[in-house]
Amino acid sequence: MQLRLIETTDLHLHLMPYDYYADRPQPGLGLVSAARLITEARAEATNSLLFDNGDFLQGTPLGDVVARRHRGGVVLDHPAIAAMNALGYDAITLGNHEFNYGLDFLLAALDVARFPVVSANLLREPPRGNGHEATLVAPHVLLERQVIDGRGRAQALRIGVIGFCAPQVVQWDGHLLAGRLWSRDIVAAARARVPELRAAGADLVVALAHSGIGPARHSEGMENAAIPLARVEGVDAVLCGHNHLLFPSPLFAEQAEIDVQAGTLAGKPAVMGGCFGAHIGLIDLTLARDGGRWHLLASRSQTRALAEPQPARPTETERRVSACIAPAHAATLDAVRAPVGTSAAPLHSYFAHLGVLPALAAISEAQRQFVTTRLDDPGLAALPVLSAAAPFKSGGRAGPEGYTDVPAGPLALRHIADLYQFPNAIAALRLSGAQILEWLERSAAAFNRIRPGTSDTLLRNPEMPGYHFEVIDALDICLDLSQPARYDPHGALIDAGASRVTEALFQGQPIDPAQDFILCTNSYRVSGTGGYAGASEDNLVFIDRQSVRDVLAGFVAERGQLAPEPRGSLRFAPMPGTSALLETGPGAQKHLHQISGFAPENRGFSRAGFLRLKLDLSKGSAS
Repeated sequence: MQLRLIETTDLHLHLMPYDYYADRPQPGLGLVSAARLITEARAEATNSLLFDNGDFLQGTPLGDVVARRHRGGVVLDHPAIAAMNALGYDAITLGNHEFNYGLDFLLAALDVARFPVVSANLLREPPRGNGHEATLVAPHVLLERQVIDGRGRAQALRIGVIGFCAPQVVQWDGHLLAGRLWSRDIVAAARARVPELRAAGADLVVALAHSGIGPARHSEGMENAAIPLARVEGVDAVLCGHNHLLFPSPLFAEQAEIDVQAGTLAGKPAVMGGCFGAHIGLIDLTLARDGGRWHLLASRSQTRALAEPQPARPTETERRVSACIAPAHAATLDAVRAPVGTSAAPLHSYFAHLGVLPALAAISEAQRQFVTTRLDDPGLAALPVLSAAAPFKSGGRAGPEGYTDVPAGPLALRHIADLYQFPNAIAALRLSGAQILEWLERSAAAFNRIRPGTSDTLLRNPEMPGYHFEVIDALDICLDLSQPARYDPHGALIDAGASRVTEALFQGQPIDPAQDFILCTNSYRVSGTGGYAGASEDNLVFIDRQSVRDVLAGFVAERGQLAPEPRGSLRFAPMPGTSALLETGPGAQKHLHQISGFAPENRGFSRAGFLRLKLDLSKGSAS
């Protein structure tokens, strides 16, 4: 018997093929585009099941529009759930971003789902160690299906489906979930719960893991646990997510316990279908019945994208799914086009790693103004206020179009969302100068080590996403990239004696390690994510339910015109006779004058479509 498993993952509310930030169609993306792939994949298979692997509820301005109209515990006709109902999903699991708008919002959205929602390691009570605590949703489900075997006969098949989420979600959204949600280690939860499915008569167990492909060796609480999960006895297939990557892919060819050709993790069939609906994942299983039970004989894993990003005519399924989304889509277009002010200059993130910081300066100043006026404690109000921001849209896995690019002139809400993508809450920490300096060292892991006298080394470390590169406004920073990094891209200390920060000035004077500061930041960073010194609730002195994005919108509306001037700077220690390569978006070409100090030389485009610029590091600064 043949059985096809179809996966969508990390949709991030890309439902229609539309870019709300640029206010234009974006062919080939979104659940509507994936609907065509799903229809084709179903038509090819005698037996199939459709699953989603989480992170479907947040990610575009449409999510904010829907969240704002939700009140209390009223059941929410969420367009993502309506579209999944229309597509006939068999089951889904929850991702970490499902919780960005709070637990009540999530549960209200799920209330109208016509498919099971499973997660075995998200709990309504603190873990007791036995693995059988009350879970937020059902830990697993047993799907009983009539399938057609190779001889054309109907057969009963019982498919156990179990879900998992990166356990760090309770920290990442701790300000919303504290005292209401707990998590367990993924592998521990699987070992406790998979036997329940087998005891209930499951012929096959499919794990929906909103967890990426990481180390083969298991460690307690690991975020990307797909390989150790695959090793759990009783798990037959693993559908992965969270990484926004594709599997099978040569990217994973050198990792232990991965067979890219076979599409397996620890010998089990697996797939990861990218993100945003641009791809779907497929696992084709061959099962045989022996001794009254079905056994897995063979498998084939693959990912698929549309052959034509913009097919000439929508299918009936696409029209049906689009109809579920259309009212929210129209409301979102109205919202993102609403004017909020003007910008005196272009705001972009093409050169944020080179110290061209107007876009980050706007966020930092909005945070600083909001926090400063709300610090009631006189002792806190007397401290100097710094503000940290990161270029969320700075390429990487988002591709060459994944940059903020707001032209000078009228600003609409879509531009505000372009500047700040995530619904993180505004927060502030009290940190010592020593912790601020350590914060800067952690941020400096964003760069590769550049050997003096060399050329063509990539400037940025591709393993560190832009949202972990922090720039602290009001400080003048100089980094020596010839030195090794103190931290790795994930925030782990690798060399306590290493230092790249050669200068960190506040108001023209070196930072005093003993002096205290207020650092404006966000709830995501306060949770400890990224490994930044002092980023913990122990040092939290202010947090507000208002998102940084709303703070920024209010800041612009109050002033009418946005004319951000960075209050600090970022530069590199000069390295005569040395150059490096920066990969950035093609749109950067119209702003090259802003980095004239690096004498940028156009080296064409990478295979992925990034503009490659050769930079002269002799001067060490953009201008």
